[in-house]
Amino acid sequence: MELQQLRYVVAVAETSNFTRAAERCRVVQSALSHQIAALERELGARLFERTSRRVRLTPAGEAFLPAARECLEAADRARAEVAAVGGEILGRLAVGAIPTLAAVDLPVALRDYRRRYPRVHITLTSAGSESLIERVRQGGVDVAFLGLPPRMEPKGVQSRRLGGGELVAVVAPGYHRTETEVDLRSLADEPFIDFRAGAAGRAQSDEAFAAVGVRRDVPFEVSSAELMVDLVRQGLGVGMLPAAFAPRFPDLRVIRLRDAPTRVEHLIWDNRPSPAALAFLELIGADRAEASPG
Repeated sequence: MELQQLRYVVAVAETSNFTRAAERCRVVQSALSHQIAALERELGARLFERTSRRVRLTPAGEAFLPAARECLEAADRARAEVAAVGGEILGRLAVGAIPTLAAVDLPVALRDYRRRYPRVHITLTSAGSESLIERVRQGGVDVAFLGLPPRMEPKGVQSRRLGGGELVAVVAPGYHRTETEVDLRSLADEPFIDFRAGAAGRAQSDEAFAAVGVRRDVPFEVSSAELMVDLVRQGLGVGMLPAAFAPRFPDLRVIRLRDAPTRVEHLIWDNRPSPAALAFLELIGADRAEASPG
């Protein structure tokens, strides 16, 4: 069993097509098909069902694929570790971030990292904090930026607090109230646009309203700050955004809150970071800060 054969299997599984898999692996299709057939003979089982219209994994292929990916990741990690001994950083860097990240200028950080380490393949995923914590635990993401209520700490990962901040209310330019600062109780009768119930991006707002003894109506639940802002622009309700993030939308009115919800942004990473991840942590400055084990 050879690593190249494993790469071919993963490519076919991800593209569901031998031709596209061969193009991705930069080989002729006949060579890719020959290597997969040889691997199937060695394993004594077919990995793919092939028809004129589709290619899909067999039950044996479904069982084989996760282990194949793990082998390839281990080989890439070993290659990166050896290169790092000689001062060269290569491999992959998978970064995750919440949509409302404010503590770090992530585009600038990624630009600087790419200039410094051009042989590292960088990917970026935008998701909620809970999802990103789990992806870092599982190894799918190397480092991630979160936003959590002050009482919460990410578990099962290494972490560093980047800073805290208050949330503000954002409303359409034609919003009927003229105050620039209010308390939460005075907004309780307004319709709100917020993240889904139970999400970390929603928790700090729900807890703040509960702390002053009022309930609010959230008829619009969204999965992204961009959609929240689009709905606010249409006058459908009040949004809640970090004060440091809200200025990105200058067409919206910002209302300060006397009893504002707060959140803390965290940088998290795996307990055994790769050389590429360590280099990113160094660039951000996390290596010089005291990390909190989860």
